[in-house]
Amino acid sequence: MTNIQKSRIGIGAVFFSYGLCFASWAARIPSIQQSLQLSESALGIVLFALPIGSLLSLPISGFLVAKIGSKKVVIFSSLIYTLALLGIGFSESLLVLVPVLFLFGLVGNMINISINTQAVGLEAIYKRNILATFHGMWSLAGFAGAGIGAYMIAESITPKYHYMVVYAIALPILLFSYRFLLNEDAKTEGAQPMFAWPEKSLLVLGLIAFCSMMSEGAMFDWSGVYLKKVVKVDQDWVGLGYTAFMVTMAGTRLLADKLTHHLGMKTMLQLSGAFTAVGLLLIVVFPIFIPTMIGLLIVGMGVSSVIPLVYSLAGKSKQLSPGIALASVSTFGFLGFLLGPPLIGLIAGASSLRVSFILLTFLGLTIAYFSKRF
Repeated sequence: MTNIQKSRIGIGAVFFSYGLCFASWAARIPSIQQSLQLSESALGIVLFALPIGSLLSLPISGFLVAKIGSKKVVIFSSLIYTLALLGIGFSESLLVLVPVLFLFGLVGNMINISINTQAVGLEAIYKRNILATFHGMWSLAGFAGAGIGAYMIAESITPKYHYMVVYAIALPILLFSYRFLLNEDAKTEGAQPMFAWPEKSLLVLGLIAFCSMMSEGAMFDWSGVYLKKVVKVDQDWVGLGYTAFMVTMAGTRLLADKLTHHLGMKTMLQLSGAFTAVGLLLIVVFPIFIPTMIGLLIVGMGVSSVIPLVYSLAGKSKQLSPGIALASVSTFGFLGFLLGPPLIGLIAGASSLRVSFILLTFLGLTIAYFSKRF
């Protein structure tokens, strides 16, 4: 096995651990809401700690990657991230949970920027698009985390012990992967800022990424709550909605490259937006277990391919280097991913969860509409 192949495995392993930790947090949000007796509005406010931490980390992350390299940032941020997950499980009050979630968001965005910088560097070496593979690893980890979460809920295991198990899985994977990360990041011509305001075409890509990842984030954080509060399923079935979403998301993402080759990027993006809208509409119109599960499967298919396609298009920017263009667009997407869940909570508190999910359908339509530009 060559060093480049080892690097691909190492980077993929970090994506997997990152996804596993985030999915484990998302799978237990209903449990944490119940244990702390939080309303939808209160939960929405608490969830704002994540995007606030992420927003504040943007300039810090760019500076650190530029100053000491993405490898070192990946190592220390991922180690802190796993510890922050443990902290969430041990939080018994809002005074503890909110700052820990803030830290979780802070270092989570550091991982996002630094490990994608690693992926961009390796893609430059391969001279072909491989980003979808890494995001597929994140999705597979999300599926695994959802499955573990569903089991923990069914067995009435508290988040504290659940997260201890996840920590015991993620830490060895991370320690294994670090030796294979790239020592140097991809070089660009001339001095360029770590974050650049993108030109018009990249702004459109950023909008598409924002809408898709806002829908994705809403499914991560609110699908379980929706099944419990609106569909009114038994507690043991709450985690199945998130699992269904992740099954089709991971499966479709792994097939995305072949589908795009046959259909083209424009058609693939339009279909992705349409599937997202249709799936969400089905969930809202028929708040019954089977139609809701089918809707979650369709939404998973819809959001699966958008981010890899957007990143691939961003990498073809003629005004910015691939790495800088990717960082600019991914920031929009990541903000949508983090801002979506708390906004859903606030809307649900003012009206209902069904109304908030209706608004999400317009995000899918927005993706389909703006994809016509490509």
